[in-house]
Amino acid sequence: MIEAGRTTELKLKKTAPQGAYLTDGESDVLLPSKQVPEGAAEGDTLKVFIYRDSKDRLISTIREPRIQLGEIARLEVKEMTKIGAFLDMGLERDLLLPFHEMTKQPSEGDEVLVAMYLDKSGRLCATEKLYEFLESGSEYKKDDEVTGTLYEISRNFGAFVAVDDRFSALIPAREFSGEAKAGDRVTCRVTGVKPDGRLNLSLRKKAYLQMNDDSDRILEMIRTEGRLDFTDKADPLVIKERTGLSKAAFKRAVGHLLKEKKISIKEDGIYEFDN
Repeated sequence: MIEAGRTTELKLKKTAPQGAYLTDGESDVLLPSKQVPEGAAEGDTLKVFIYRDSKDRLISTIREPRIQLGEIARLEVKEMTKIGAFLDMGLERDLLLPFHEMTKQPSEGDEVLVAMYLDKSGRLCATEKLYEFLESGSEYKKDDEVTGTLYEISRNFGAFVAVDDRFSALIPAREFSGEAKAGDRVTCRVTGVKPDGRLNLSLRKKAYLQMNDDSDRILEMIRTEGRLDFTDKADPLVIKERTGLSKAAFKRAVGHLLKEKKISIKEDGIYEFDN
């Protein structure tokens, strides 16, 4: 059976003014005349990609698309419309990314990471919701540094990342403070590998390495604001909201700055140390 979204090999059954009809032995599909290779004859096998034309009819092309059914690729937004974004997949017809399949709304000219799927009507569409399309068999291990695309954020679960735009990974909610958004490229540390091969990530380094970065961040905040109007005894939610750090990370960084004699703690907040 001839299906949309895949490259397949079909035999040239017959030619007509509008092109060549190709067959798999059960059904036929048109290859438009401008696509028919010079010298092609009945009985020849042609490698073609199957999609649907503007009238929703199956049609074939010898051009190779930038994405196929079930695959993930980066495609450019050619046009924004009332029904979604049309993406350039390298063919005469563009690929629709419906609004309900977006995790953020792009602009014309943006490059988006999407997977191709068939909608309920059998039409090819794109989605930014990549979870079910990503692989889980990476060779990454705990503490490896990885790079990927943050493609979706869940308040309950955290931030979903496509590592290498290919492998499934999650920054758990406890590790994610909203410092990145959907579509961002992120560099993370692998904190664990699940039994099914999916990765758990953190945007933070190991504690003893991250502490220096956190200390620099806090000191810069003090210098910018004059002081922090709270201390390491503040409510964890206040610390998280103001600094993006957990209370434990904040206490480590503050302790490091105290030891280095770079800050002083008073009843009304934290100040840069006054020599």
